[in-house]
Amino acid sequence: MQRSDIRRGDGTWVGLSLEVQDRHKPGLCAFAAGPRLLISQLSRPLLLAVVEEPLQGVDFWRSDAYCSIVPPLRADVGRALAGSSQRWAHRMARYLIDSPGSPLHEGRWLLSCESPLPRWRHAATSHAEYWSSMLVEGHPDGYIDWFFHSTSFEVLPLRPMPGPDNGRVKAYRKQAREGTLPPVLLWWVSGLDCHLILDGHARLAAAIAESVEPPLLQLHRTVPRDDLASRIDDAVGFYEYELARFAELRAVHGPTVPDGTATAGPQLVRLLHDLDTTQQPTWAWPLPGGEGQWRRIAREVTAGHDWPRT
Repeated sequence: MQRSDIRRGDGTWVGLSLEVQDRHKPGLCAFAAGPRLLISQLSRPLLLAVVEEPLQGVDFWRSDAYCSIVPPLRADVGRALAGSSQRWAHRMARYLIDSPGSPLHEGRWLLSCESPLPRWRHAATSHAEYWSSMLVEGHPDGYIDWFFHSTSFEVLPLRPMPGPDNGRVKAYRKQAREGTLPPVLLWWVSGLDCHLILDGHARLAAAIAESVEPPLLQLHRTVPRDDLASRIDDAVGFYEYELARFAELRAVHGPTVPDGTATAGPQLVRLLHDLDTTQQPTWAWPLPGGEGQWRRIAREVTAGHDWPRT
């Protein structure tokens, strides 16, 4: 795997680009059978989902089978890396590539420190209230509401969130107060239009209990390398078109018309930057056996409950 740091034009670090090779199918894998989705880890069903028509949300059933891809993080590691999203990203990247239960597969990915969640928060709303509103509730079944939450910012835990008095949560609450809490690792899944928690359920619970902003790292696919050349050509072509357009205007109206570099230049920079940061849809493999197999898995996982109802 090749890793490279992604920065803005001003040098600000925004994420870690991961180029994955020779991993054709991930251990944490999304499968599709029409409007029905299955997320499994090493052949263990984790999440069954049905997209509601007409595209208003997702009914889901969550098992208790998820195993985190990150080993327990020691407090001294949290103190050593506190405040450095870049160092944490490099550390998390090692876990992502080394774990057989990771969602990584061939292609380009971004592990970003930029929060996927909206920055607006009413002054009277605490961090605890805000984050509690971001979490998708329900176990074993629940609903992801696309109609009400239409900006891809909901967060779905892959296992039930622990309470504030849980032993691990208590340990992390001290780190939350000290500002040394390791980041919560999220994975954006386009088929669900929300983020799954890959690691950090207890850390997020600790941040909510202490009403502090939790540090985040978000994983998502970016533009494949095979598409880069054509997209770079498109961006450069746009830049050249804009300069030519301004040149024509200058020829007609004189030198009072700008040459266009002041507007086209920053636009080109943004377009090229987006090639490393823009979210690409999550790959979902066709489920062998199709909808019939999905229903058989659903009957086994839900143990006779009346789910799904469609």
